[in-house]
Amino acid sequence: MTERDSRVQGIFNRINASYDRINTLMTLGRHAAWCREVARRAAVGPGQRLLDIATGTGVIALAARRREPRAEIVAVDFSEAMLDSARQKPGAETVTWEFADAHHLGYPDESFDAVTHGYLLRNVSDIPRVLAEQFRVLRPGGRVVVLETAPPRGLLRLALSAGMSVVLPLLGRVVAHDRDAYGYLKDSTLGFIPPVEVARLMAQAGFQDVGYETKYLGTNVILWGRRPEVG
Repeated sequence: MTERDSRVQGIFNRINASYDRINTLMTLGRHAAWCREVARRAAVGPGQRLLDIATGTGVIALAARRREPRAEIVAVDFSEAMLDSARQKPGAETVTWEFADAHHLGYPDESFDAVTHGYLLRNVSDIPRVLAEQFRVLRPGGRVVVLETAPPRGLLRLALSAGMSVVLPLLGRVVAHDRDAYGYLKDSTLGFIPPVEVARLMAQAGFQDVGYETKYLGTNVILWGRRPEVG
């Protein structure tokens, strides 16, 4: 684990109690709906296996569980505090919660039918390595669905950037009592690569049929792709 990874891990271990509340406030209540859309696009069927990486407080994993009660849902994170929060939620006993580093997934090749994650890529030190691991654990034909932030673009770029620079640290101080942690989240959001570049990296990792749809004035995005079928 790099020094940056250790710092990010420490931040998420500190903000687990306020994470859902601030996501809801920052997205005007849309975050849960986007997580449900990620689960829907993953389209896990009865008896199939889903791996939700960087599960945080488990919003995507639990949405997938509600959508398909007969699937096997494995949710992982490298923050034990986040996993502890996820395990307290209604329905959590039907999901397998495990500690894992997205750079080194401890699962066999071709062992999942779908992979999902929310706000993972902006927080890792090696995006190509993380995407390669997801490709490796997916079965041929398996789907990957991603929820990410996106740096503001276009005419509203300056206004949105200025707003985020004020609002996120303020929410961190008032709600989470941790201005520094939410200052990092602001910087990682504004400094992250645009969706077209994420899509390019996904294609470079081997995923096909890569596409994306932006949300919330272009500040969030859902991306998807699939591992090619054999032959």
